[in-house]
Amino acid sequence: MHPHSTPVTNLPARAGIGLRAPHHREVLAAPPKVGWLEVHSENFFGAGGEPLRVLEAVRANYPVSLHGVGLSLGSADELSLAHLNKLKALADRIEPAAMSEHLCWSSVDHRFLNDLLPLPYTREALDHACARIGRAQDFLGRRILIENVSSYLRFAGAEMPEWEFVAAVARRTGCGILLDVNNIHVSACNHGFSAQAYLAAMPAAAVGEIHLAGYEAEGGLLVDTHSRPVHAPVWELYAETLGRFGPVPTLIEWDNDIPELAVLVGEAHKAQRLLDAATEAGHALAA
Repeated sequence: MHPHSTPVTNLPARAGIGLRAPHHREVLAAPPKVGWLEVHSENFFGAGGEPLRVLEAVRANYPVSLHGVGLSLGSADELSLAHLNKLKALADRIEPAAMSEHLCWSSVDHRFLNDLLPLPYTREALDHACARIGRAQDFLGRRILIENVSSYLRFAGAEMPEWEFVAAVARRTGCGILLDVNNIHVSACNHGFSAQAYLAAMPAAAVGEIHLAGYEAEGGLLVDTHSRPVHAPVWELYAETLGRFGPVPTLIEWDNDIPELAVLVGEAHKAQRLLDAATEAGHALAA
Protein backbone atom coordinates (compact mmCIF):
# COMPACT_ATOMS: atom_id res chain seq x y z
CA MET A 1 0.00 0.00 0.00
CA HIS A 2 1.34 3.43 -0.89
CA PRO A 3 1.73 5.52 2.28
CA HIS A 4 -0.17 8.47 0.78
CA SER A 5 -3.26 6.27 0.39
CA THR A 6 -3.44 5.56 4.12
CA PRO A 7 -5.29 7.83 6.56
CA VAL A 8 -3.30 10.35 8.57
CA THR A 9 -4.43 8.56 11.74
CA ASN A 10 -6.74 5.77 12.87
CA LEU A 11 -6.76 6.98 16.46
CA PRO A 12 -10.12 7.88 17.98
CA ALA A 13 -10.70 11.60 18.62
CA ARG A 14 -10.41 11.01 22.34
CA ALA A 15 -7.83 11.66 25.05
CA GLY A 16 -5.08 9.12 25.66
CA ILE A 17 -1.98 8.78 27.83
CA GLY A 18 1.63 7.83 27.33
CA LEU A 19 2.30 4.34 28.66
CA ARG A 20 5.43 4.34 30.80
CA ALA A 21 7.18 1.47 32.58
CA PRO A 22 6.13 2.41 36.17
CA HIS A 23 2.48 1.99 35.12
CA HIS A 24 2.72 -1.25 33.11
CA ARG A 25 1.40 -3.59 35.80
CA GLU A 26 -1.41 -1.27 36.87
CA VAL A 27 -2.59 -0.67 33.30
CA LEU A 28 -2.69 -4.42 32.70
CA ALA A 29 -4.45 -5.19 35.99
CA ALA A 30 -7.02 -2.38 35.83
CA PRO A 31 -7.15 -0.76 32.38
CA PRO A 32 -7.84 2.96 32.84
CA LYS A 33 -10.72 4.72 31.11
CA VAL A 34 -8.80 6.49 28.37
CA GLY A 35 -9.22 6.42 24.62
CA TRP A 36 -5.81 5.11 23.58
CA LEU A 37 -2.17 4.69 24.56
CA GLU A 38 1.09 5.91 23.11
CA VAL A 39 4.54 4.38 23.58
CA HIS A 40 8.06 5.34 22.57
CA SER A 41 8.87 3.01 19.71
CA GLU A 42 12.52 2.49 20.60
CA ASN A 43 11.63 0.97 23.98
CA PHE A 44 10.13 -2.01 22.14
CA PHE A 45 12.77 -2.74 19.51
CA GLY A 46 13.80 -6.00 21.14
CA ALA A 47 12.83 -9.28 19.52
CA GLY A 48 10.86 -10.37 22.58
CA GLY A 49 10.78 -10.12 26.34
CA GLU A 50 8.60 -8.40 28.89
CA PRO A 51 8.23 -5.00 27.17
CA LEU A 52 6.78 -6.52 24.02
CA ARG A 53 4.55 -8.83 26.04
CA VAL A 54 3.10 -5.80 27.81
CA LEU A 55 2.64 -3.88 24.58
CA GLU A 56 0.85 -6.75 22.89
CA ALA A 57 -1.40 -7.16 25.91
CA VAL A 58 -2.43 -3.50 26.00
CA ARG A 59 -2.83 -3.49 22.23
CA ALA A 60 -5.64 -6.01 22.71
CA ASN A 61 -7.54 -3.39 24.77
CA TYR A 62 -6.57 -0.05 23.24
CA PRO A 63 -5.56 1.59 19.98
CA VAL A 64 -1.81 2.22 20.21
CA SER A 65 0.34 4.95 18.71
CA LEU A 66 4.07 4.40 18.13
CA HIS A 67 5.97 7.61 18.86
CA GLY A 68 9.62 7.70 17.82
CA VAL A 69 12.41 9.77 19.31
CA GLY A 70 15.50 8.39 17.55
CA LEU A 71 15.13 8.57 13.76
CA SER A 72 16.82 12.00 13.60
CA LEU A 73 14.94 12.99 10.47
CA GLY A 74 16.70 16.34 10.14
CA SER A 75 20.24 15.08 10.58
CA ALA A 76 22.89 15.12 7.86
CA ASP A 77 23.66 11.50 8.78
CA GLU A 78 22.27 8.82 6.50
CA LEU A 79 18.91 7.50 7.61
CA SER A 80 19.56 4.44 9.74
CA LEU A 81 18.37 1.36 7.87
CA ALA A 82 18.76 -0.68 11.06
CA HIS A 83 16.45 1.72 12.90
CA LEU A 84 13.89 1.70 10.09
CA ASN A 85 13.94 -2.10 9.92
CA LYS A 86 13.27 -2.38 13.66
CA LEU A 87 10.52 0.23 13.45
CA LYS A 88 8.84 -1.51 10.53
CA ALA A 89 9.01 -4.88 12.29
CA LEU A 90 7.40 -3.36 15.39
CA ALA A 91 4.68 -1.70 13.34
CA ASP A 92 3.93 -4.91 11.44
CA ARG A 93 3.69 -6.74 14.76
CA ILE A 94 1.55 -4.18 16.64
CA GLU A 95 -0.45 -2.63 13.77
CA PRO A 96 -0.52 0.82 15.39
CA ALA A 97 -3.32 3.29 14.85
CA ALA A 98 -0.69 5.98 14.20
CA MET A 99 3.07 6.41 13.92
CA SER A 100 4.97 9.61 14.63
CA GLU A 101 8.43 11.19 14.82
CA HIS A 102 9.92 14.60 15.53
CA LEU A 103 10.86 17.28 13.02
CA CYS A 104 14.35 17.70 14.42
CA TRP A 105 17.90 16.41 14.39
CA SER A 106 19.58 14.57 17.24
CA SER A 107 22.73 12.98 15.84
CA VAL A 108 26.09 14.00 14.36
CA ASP A 109 28.33 11.38 12.74
CA HIS A 110 25.95 8.78 14.21
CA ARG A 111 26.63 9.99 17.75
CA PHE A 112 23.33 10.76 19.43
CA LEU A 113 22.62 13.79 21.55
CA ASN A 114 20.22 13.64 24.47
CA ASP A 115 17.89 16.22 22.94
CA LEU A 116 15.58 16.94 20.01
CA LEU A 117 17.16 19.94 18.30
CA PRO A 118 15.41 22.40 15.99
CA LEU A 119 16.27 22.73 12.34
CA PRO A 120 17.42 25.88 10.58
CA TYR A 121 14.29 27.03 8.77
CA THR A 122 15.83 27.39 5.33
CA ARG A 123 14.84 26.10 1.90
CA GLU A 124 17.84 23.76 1.91
CA ALA A 125 16.80 22.25 5.26
CA LEU A 126 13.22 21.97 4.01
CA ASP A 127 14.31 20.02 0.92
CA HIS A 128 16.51 17.79 3.08
CA ALA A 129 13.81 17.05 5.67
CA CYS A 130 11.15 16.38 3.04
CA ALA A 131 13.37 13.94 1.18
CA ARG A 132 14.15 12.00 4.34
CA ILE A 133 10.53 11.93 5.52
CA GLY A 134 9.51 10.70 2.09
CA ARG A 135 12.08 7.90 2.24
CA ALA A 136 10.95 6.91 5.74
CA GLN A 137 7.29 6.78 4.70
CA ASP A 138 8.10 4.76 1.59
CA PHE A 139 10.16 2.30 3.62
CA LEU A 140 7.48 1.90 6.30
CA GLY A 141 4.60 1.86 3.81
CA ARG A 142 2.71 4.21 6.13
CA ARG A 143 2.02 7.90 6.55
CA ILE A 144 3.72 9.23 9.65
CA LEU A 145 2.91 12.22 11.82
CA ILE A 146 5.66 14.79 12.28
CA GLU A 147 5.84 16.66 15.60
CA ASN A 148 6.97 20.25 16.13
CA VAL A 149 9.62 20.47 18.85
CA SER A 150 10.19 23.08 21.55
CA SER A 151 13.21 25.34 21.11
CA TYR A 152 15.38 27.71 23.10
CA LEU A 153 17.45 29.25 20.30
CA ARG A 154 17.02 30.01 16.63
CA PHE A 155 19.55 29.71 13.83
CA ALA A 156 20.74 32.82 12.03
CA GLY A 157 19.76 32.90 8.37
CA ALA A 158 16.25 31.49 8.74
CA GLU A 159 14.27 32.04 5.55
CA MET A 160 10.82 31.34 6.95
CA PRO A 161 9.11 31.04 10.35
CA GLU A 162 8.78 27.62 11.94
CA TRP A 163 5.07 27.32 11.21
CA GLU A 164 5.57 27.84 7.47
CA PHE A 165 8.32 25.20 7.53
CA VAL A 166 6.10 22.65 9.30
CA ALA A 167 3.15 23.31 6.98
CA ALA A 168 5.38 23.01 3.90
CA VAL A 169 6.73 19.65 5.10
CA ALA A 170 3.18 18.30 5.42
CA ARG A 171 2.12 19.61 2.00
CA ARG A 172 5.18 18.32 0.18
CA THR A 173 5.48 14.87 1.77
CA GLY A 174 1.85 14.04 2.52
CA CYS A 175 2.80 13.33 6.14
CA GLY A 176 0.50 14.27 8.98
CA ILE A 177 1.19 16.75 11.75
CA LEU A 178 1.43 15.86 15.41
CA LEU A 179 0.70 19.29 16.84
CA ASP A 180 2.37 19.65 20.22
CA VAL A 181 0.42 22.53 21.76
CA ASN A 182 2.72 22.73 24.77
CA ASN A 183 5.73 23.07 22.46
CA ILE A 184 4.01 25.87 20.55
CA HIS A 185 3.37 27.75 23.80
CA VAL A 186 6.89 27.16 25.11
CA SER A 187 8.56 28.31 21.89
CA ALA A 188 6.17 31.25 21.45
CA CYS A 189 7.08 32.51 24.92
CA ASN A 190 10.81 31.89 24.41
CA HIS A 191 11.00 33.59 21.01
CA GLY A 192 8.17 36.12 21.20
CA PHE A 193 6.05 34.89 18.31
CA SER A 194 2.28 34.44 18.14
CA ALA A 195 0.94 30.99 18.99
CA GLN A 196 -2.23 31.93 17.12
CA ALA A 197 -0.23 32.64 13.94
CA TYR A 198 1.29 29.18 14.28
CA LEU A 199 -2.12 27.52 14.53
CA ALA A 200 -3.49 29.53 11.62
CA ALA A 201 -0.71 28.25 9.35
CA MET A 202 -1.41 24.56 9.96
CA PRO A 203 -3.25 22.67 7.20
CA ALA A 204 -6.31 21.35 9.04
CA ALA A 205 -6.54 18.09 7.11
CA ALA A 206 -2.99 17.17 8.12
CA VAL A 207 -3.43 17.60 11.90
CA GLY A 208 -3.83 14.04 13.13
CA GLU A 209 -2.81 14.21 16.79
CA ILE A 210 -2.19 16.70 19.59
CA HIS A 211 0.25 16.48 22.49
CA LEU A 212 -0.15 18.22 25.84
CA ALA A 213 2.47 18.29 28.58
CA GLY A 214 3.89 20.35 31.41
CA TYR A 215 6.83 22.73 31.39
CA GLU A 216 9.08 24.46 33.92
CA ALA A 217 10.55 27.96 34.00
CA GLU A 218 14.34 28.00 34.14
CA GLY A 219 16.74 30.90 33.56
CA GLY A 220 14.16 33.14 31.96
CA LEU A 221 12.98 30.43 29.55
CA LEU A 222 10.17 27.91 29.53
CA VAL A 223 11.56 24.39 29.26
CA ASP A 224 9.52 21.48 27.93
CA THR A 225 10.27 19.03 30.74
CA HIS A 226 7.24 16.72 30.62
CA SER A 227 7.42 16.72 34.40
CA ARG A 228 4.39 18.73 35.50
CA PRO A 229 0.64 18.92 34.93
CA VAL A 230 -0.50 20.86 31.89
CA HIS A 231 -0.37 24.58 32.70
CA ALA A 232 -3.38 26.90 32.38
CA PRO A 233 -2.07 28.82 29.32
CA VAL A 234 -1.60 25.52 27.48
CA TRP A 235 -5.15 24.42 28.33
CA GLU A 236 -6.35 27.74 26.93
CA LEU A 237 -4.33 27.30 23.75
CA TYR A 238 -5.60 23.72 23.46
CA ALA A 239 -9.20 24.95 23.60
CA GLU A 240 -8.36 27.42 20.82
CA THR A 241 -6.77 24.58 18.83
CA LEU A 242 -9.90 22.44 19.10
CA GLY A 243 -12.01 25.44 18.11
CA ARG A 244 -9.97 25.72 14.93
CA PHE A 245 -9.50 22.04 14.01
CA GLY A 246 -12.35 20.28 15.79
CA PRO A 247 -11.83 17.18 17.96
CA VAL A 248 -8.36 15.68 17.42
CA PRO A 249 -6.84 12.64 19.20
CA THR A 250 -5.01 14.12 22.19
CA LEU A 251 -2.21 12.68 24.32
CA ILE A 252 -1.05 13.62 27.80
CA GLU A 253 2.75 13.25 27.94
CA TRP A 254 4.55 12.83 31.26
CA ASP A 255 8.10 11.46 31.12
CA ASN A 256 9.93 12.85 34.16
CA ASP A 257 8.88 12.89 37.82
CA ILE A 258 6.22 10.43 36.71
CA PRO A 259 3.18 10.60 39.03
CA GLU A 260 0.67 7.98 40.06
CA LEU A 261 -1.37 6.66 37.16
CA ALA A 262 -4.50 8.31 38.56
CA VAL A 263 -2.91 11.75 38.15
CA LEU A 264 -2.11 11.07 34.51
CA VAL A 265 -5.60 9.75 33.86
CA GLY A 266 -7.05 12.82 35.56
CA GLU A 267 -5.18 15.04 33.09
CA ALA A 268 -6.56 12.95 30.23
CA HIS A 269 -10.07 13.39 31.58
CA LYS A 270 -9.60 17.19 31.56
CA ALA A 271 -8.63 16.96 27.90
CA GLN A 272 -11.59 14.70 27.24
CA ARG A 273 -14.01 17.27 28.64
CA LEU A 274 -12.65 19.85 26.19
CA LEU A 275 -12.87 17.31 23.37
CA ASP A 276 -16.49 16.61 24.29
CA ALA A 277 -17.25 20.32 24.26
CA ALA A 278 -15.64 20.66 20.82
CA THR A 279 -17.71 17.75 19.55
CA GLU A 280 -20.92 19.30 20.88
CA ALA A 281 -20.01 22.65 19.32
CA GLY A 282 -19.46 20.92 15.98
CA HIS A 283 -22.84 19.23 16.21
CA ALA A 284 -24.51 22.54 17.03
CA LEU A 285 -22.94 24.18 13.98
CA ALA A 286 -23.99 21.27 11.77
CA ALA A 287 -27.59 21.59 12.99
